[in-house]
Amino acid sequence: MILLGLGANLASPEFGVPPESLEAALAALERQQIHIPRRSRWYRSAPVPISDQPWYVNGVAVIETALMPRDLLTCLQSIEMRFGRVRGERNAARVLDLDILAYDEQVTAPGDPAPELPHPRLHQRAFVLRPLAEVAPGWRHPRLHRTVESLLAALPPDQNAEPIA
Repeated sequence: MILLGLGANLASPEFGVPPESLEAALAALERQQIHIPRRSRWYRSAPVPISDQPWYVNGVAVIETALMPRDLLTCLQSIEMRFGRVRGERNAARVLDLDILAYDEQVTAPGDPAPELPHPRLHQRAFVLRPLAEVAPGWRHPRLHRTVESLLAALPPDQNAEPIA
């Protein structure tokens, strides 16, 4: 199972506010032959680490693609750029963030070329785990060998993500 994380906390001049731009990103993925059989609702969460930037809208999609991880990452970064993403400071506000969370059971060794699999911080983020549990209940982290539910239960109380009505 290939899992993709989507997020945004800035409006895109072309695609609109974060929920609208994330919907447009899903359509852009489909145009790149990346099929989306399942996706979560959108979730609202505070920036991590806590800052004065706007809150994020996040979700998770199960995708199907013939692209290998490195080529998939290149494709995702190309879509981000088309949406106006400017890479700079880590954890900066962004119009679009597309992350490979997991690619089947692949685990990359430290120092391997990108992408790092599974995503190195997915197990620490409610805004990833809550929507992931929605689309892939029982999913097991390939490095930690723990279910998404046990990872969620281990989060500190300040980690939260709420579905958008």
